[in-house]
Amino acid sequence: MEKFFIPPEFDLPNKGEGRSVEALQRWRDAVGKLVKNRRRRFRYAADLEKRSEAKEQMKRLRVPLAVHNILIVIKASVKALENIRVCFVAYTAALRFIDGAQGKHLPSEDSSEPVGLDGETDVQNGLPEEARLAGFQIHPDKLASIVSSYDIKTVRKLNGVEGLADKLNVSLDKGVNSSDVPTRQNIFGPNRYTEKPPKSFWLFVWEALHDLTLIILIVCALVSIAVGLATEGWPKGMYDGLGIILSIFLVVMVTAISDYKQSLQFKELDKEKKKIFVQVIRDGNRQKVSIFDLVVGDIVHLSIGDQVPADGIFISGYNLLIDQSSLTGESVPINIYEKRPFLLAGSKVQDGSGKMLVTTVGMRTEWGKLMETLSEGGEDETPLQVKLNGVATIIGKIGLLFASLTFLVLTIRFLVEKGIRHEFTIWSSADAMKLLNYFATAVTIIVVAVPEGLPLAVTLSLAFAMKKLMNDKALVRHLSACETMGSATTICTDKTGTLTTNHMVVSKIWICGKAKEVDATGGRDTLDTDISEQVLDVLFHAIFNNTGSEVVMNKDGKRTILGTPTESAILEYGLLLGGDFDEQRRVCKLLKVEPFNSEKKKMSVLVALPDGKIRAFCKGASEIILKTCDSVINADGESVPLSEEQVSNVNDVINGFANEALRTLCLAFKDVDDGSHENSIPDSGYTLIAVVGIKDPVRPEVKEAVKSCLAAGITVRMVTGDNVNTAIAIAKECGILKDDDDLAIEGPDFRQKTPYEMSQLIPKLKVMARSSPTDKHVLVKTARNVLKEVVAVTGDGTNDAPALHEADIGLAMGISGTEVAKESADVIVLDDNFATIVNVAKWGRAVYINIQKFVQFQLTVNIVALMINFVSACITGSAPLTAVQLLWVNLIMDTLGALALATEPPHDGLMQRPPVGRTESFITRTMWRNIIGQSIYQLAILLVLNFIGKQILGLRGSDATVVLNTFIFNTFVFCQVFNEINSRDMEKINIFRGMFGNWIFTGIIAATVAFQVIIVEFLGTFASTVPLSWQLWLLSVLLGAVSMPIAVVLKCIPVETKTPTAKQHDGYDPLPSGPELA
Repeated sequence: MEKFFIPPEFDLPNKGEGRSVEALQRWRDAVGKLVKNRRRRFRYAADLEKRSEAKEQMKRLRVPLAVHNILIVIKASVKALENIRVCFVAYTAALRFIDGAQGKHLPSEDSSEPVGLDGETDVQNGLPEEARLAGFQIHPDKLASIVSSYDIKTVRKLNGVEGLADKLNVSLDKGVNSSDVPTRQNIFGPNRYTEKPPKSFWLFVWEALHDLTLIILIVCALVSIAVGLATEGWPKGMYDGLGIILSIFLVVMVTAISDYKQSLQFKELDKEKKKIFVQVIRDGNRQKVSIFDLVVGDIVHLSIGDQVPADGIFISGYNLLIDQSSLTGESVPINIYEKRPFLLAGSKVQDGSGKMLVTTVGMRTEWGKLMETLSEGGEDETPLQVKLNGVATIIGKIGLLFASLTFLVLTIRFLVEKGIRHEFTIWSSADAMKLLNYFATAVTIIVVAVPEGLPLAVTLSLAFAMKKLMNDKALVRHLSACETMGSATTICTDKTGTLTTNHMVVSKIWICGKAKEVDATGGRDTLDTDISEQVLDVLFHAIFNNTGSEVVMNKDGKRTILGTPTESAILEYGLLLGGDFDEQRRVCKLLKVEPFNSEKKKMSVLVALPDGKIRAFCKGASEIILKTCDSVINADGESVPLSEEQVSNVNDVINGFANEALRTLCLAFKDVDDGSHENSIPDSGYTLIAVVGIKDPVRPEVKEAVKSCLAAGITVRMVTGDNVNTAIAIAKECGILKDDDDLAIEGPDFRQKTPYEMSQLIPKLKVMARSSPTDKHVLVKTARNVLKEVVAVTGDGTNDAPALHEADIGLAMGISGTEVAKESADVIVLDDNFATIVNVAKWGRAVYINIQKFVQFQLTVNIVALMINFVSACITGSAPLTAVQLLWVNLIMDTLGALALATEPPHDGLMQRPPVGRTESFITRTMWRNIIGQSIYQLAILLVLNFIGKQILGLRGSDATVVLNTFIFNTFVFCQVFNEINSRDMEKINIFRGMFGNWIFTGIIAATVAFQVIIVEFLGTFASTVPLSWQLWLLSVLLGAVSMPIAVVLKCIPVETKTPTAKQHDGYDPLPSGPELA
């Protein structure tokens, strides 16, 4: 049945290759011309033309980059050729070396141009007087072109980054003065991109008026008024036409208000998505600022996973690797160093770290121009939106057929009757009005039949859910994630910060053969007194030099640690022992840095010590570092060989710490004296300094959240880089590892399995320890593609991006997550809390089931409205529901129905049913049972009233027909009101649960009933109704209310469903029995 209602063109995958431009275009073509209002229907669909423009722009951006890279290759080749002639240039090279040592500045080896005043004059041409007075010596446009065109020659003419800083009146050490920020923003512009101005409310009114059927009805109304005034005079001749116009006005205003409120919600969420903070040096202090507050001249710190916030020039750094794919489409990362110093906004740090000088911001950057185009491209429509567009298209075609048949039948009957009365040649204005009314009724049937609001109800429900989730610390970046999360069968979650609090402290330390508890108030007494100063010095060197974090003083003079929780815990411990971070950094010189990444699971540095020695330090995963060690430091500070017995003892210490749920790290060093440090940091031969045990408590709410997931049929798997014993201890505490069949495995073991072995292993797998991002990616891919699970995965690091992208729902951490991870994710968990992820799943289920409720309700109204008018037209020659009445019904079932049913908040019962499987039908058998059952009842009542209503109700007199039609209209509306209440739960009998706590639903029901009273009792002139007696009112309400016991009977009819399996579910509980029935 669903294949009929949802053609294959409307089956859009959530992610992957199937979501191509061709697939997006295919469903648009399938919709065809049968759209009442294209502006409204496609408001939240991607603009494929704008996206094509953005792609062309990215291609243009590749040209200067390609030219720059070719030049570097050519120069490298020339340099290689020149090496052949080395004997001829040795003397010149020696002179250049001597001149350099004396501090003379000469052009680099890649440039033969002298540094002169021409460059100075060129960059200052057209410089505004305001900029000169502020101390700037370079024109903003010239500065922007230097970076965007990779103009290395001009940079060298200006004496490199130091010269540029001088021209921007900024110190590379102290950064921008806060007092200069407004001036810099005024001269160089703010770091903001041009966005489309928000639509005003009246623009939404204008768009709502673009509904083709409403335009036709307005024309019909105007013709009706003209003919009416000519035949019946003022004011009686205006009533019919004015009634249609007032109804259209009501429909347009309610639609516009609903759409306008949605747009405000999306605008607010869009602001949250763009909140990115960077580390800068200002007033001599390192501090966090929003990227929107960044100015030209700022010194920005970049680390792995950061997005480059503006165009700039490289100052210094280590192994800085930049991914420019989001900007140019090129996937090959680029090394940034002194000879290739240009950094472009929008690119991402793939590896290493560094500092940059901001040279261009906002719309002067290529990223700014690209973002302007990309923002107009919009976001991909969700699979559910596309499916419901398919439903709307099919129902629209059926409605168009029935509307045409209705008009044809009414017209033929009218002509036949005129022929029988021999009046075929006699035409009056009354005949014209009758035909016009027939046409208006047929058009109004199309208004009701084409469920334009069906796809938009998804957007409404998603907007409502996203707003609520924002308040609950979850930022949904992609609309589709919200609906897909409701189908999740597996959540692969990180441990640190997600299941745990991420408030880390060093709890235990093993050093010089002894393990000791760490007392936060103990200071130096934390270590035994027999440990020498030499050991302490080595420990301080290891802690303060081998770190990616910094100890800074804030404006209040308080000490703050900037960095990851793990790094911060170790630094905090070093400070507790009495160490001085600034002193260590001052006397030691960093020669090379290999930042921590989740593949290597370690960080290493090469340091020049005050006594001239070169020493390598490394820290990281305890087992990995221990394998690189062949000696250990003793209490006198000497390196002694590490025997197998000692290795076994250290492993016992590591496992002991891990069994106490402590995160374990090893610190080690190696003296380098053979000159090999110029090439790389050694991988072996280290001396073990200490094993550190870091405490990270489990979040108090996690155990209940995991329990909720298991009850909902969602498997929770912990994927962590920690020691397997630590992971098992935490998993047991969280309730993830419960049964003996539950499996814990290490990443290296997992990656050695064949795909078949993995598929057999994954259903039992609950913990993967010492995993790499590749392991996580393989786990997600196998679970999705082989086991057909709907997978949600968390990630915080740059290397997690592939897994986040591969998963059905990627969840990035808002606090610990990098910008690269957030960019690849569908949802950002702002508080890094697992309980928030479970809340997203609950809201996802609520969105899915709310749309099902609305579809069930709307299809029932569609069927009844179509059939009652068509059957009546065929048999009696008149339609009982007029154009005005059908417009009111359309408003009830469309905008108001969506507001009432699509915004229901989730309840706990949603997490006590299995998830909806990947291949399950959206319109279920349960829905069809309810739709068909309610439609049969309503049609039976209305058709009986239409044909023998006068006899049943005992209506006599000239107004009997209009009273009957009013009663039929009133009964029809009350059937919809009670059916709307029935639709609150498609299976459970107790439909009133939570209803009175949902003020939106109760408010809409109350407003619908109140306005129905007004229409019938006071607006009869326009709506073709007459006031009803209290007996008829009571009967209308009772006939409508009968649909509630009928719903109970329908829910007791068993519906054949597929047997749920471990991997696929039909999405619904078996019907309850006995006391559970209520």
